[in-house]
Amino acid sequence: MSQTLVPPAAPLTEPAARATALTKVYGKGETQVTALDSVSVEFARARFTAVMGPSGSGKSTLMHCMAGLDPVTSGSARIGDVELASLNDRQLTQLRREKVGFVFQGFNLLPTLTALENMTLPLRLAGRQPDAAWLDTVVATVGLAGRLAHRPSQLSGGQQQRIAVARALVSRPEIVFADEPTGNLDSRSGAEVLGFLRDSVRELGQTVVMVTHDPVAAAHADRVVFLADGRLVDELHAPTADRVLDRMLAFEAQGRRTG
Repeated sequence: MSQTLVPPAAPLTEPAARATALTKVYGKGETQVTALDSVSVEFARARFTAVMGPSGSGKSTLMHCMAGLDPVTSGSARIGDVELASLNDRQLTQLRREKVGFVFQGFNLLPTLTALENMTLPLRLAGRQPDAAWLDTVVATVGLAGRLAHRPSQLSGGQQQRIAVARALVSRPEIVFADEPTGNLDSRSGAEVLGFLRDSVRELGQTVVMVTHDPVAAAHADRVVFLADGRLVDELHAPTADRVLDRMLAFEAQGRRTG
């Protein structure tokens, strides 16, 4: 691992992101659905948080609202000290470009570009040059220095997703949101990507929020928060796969009793 370089950030007492009484409602009248119901949660800097819950619990909606991809109905969503609802479309686009990284199930790599070109594409689109020292650090963390000239078709699924995670880190965002980043990977490739996310937190001082349904994936995090029916119902620190699975099974059993 090369020298650790911690991204510039607000004071450590300020969380990287925070939701306060966040509510998200889709539709109106008889078709109205409350996806998030007054959720309050903080995501600490330089920590890896997993968000879990049954299907339809609101975990992806929470991530989309916190990342500024979806407006909130009421309550507050902040990145650092910036209230997302106070921004116009241009300001929101700029904030997402400069302070937020995204990783999704689909690798979303351009097939005609090399791994390195894919990693630096968001910066080039923004008219910025990558910081050379930071890029070297991210490349070292990826562990694919010998593959940077390869195109996506020449890389395994795990390698492609690690490039996608690296792309999210190269702009030095305050926070990275990952939505089921191992969902399309086999167990070995998934472990590679989870290890990389873990290293980005431990070695690079990155903040990561990951939505997952997999207790093994969640066990890589420092903390797991659990949603059910659009509400924050529990959290677990220093998780293990067994402890996460036990909590999930308990929530499912409770849902069957109250359903």
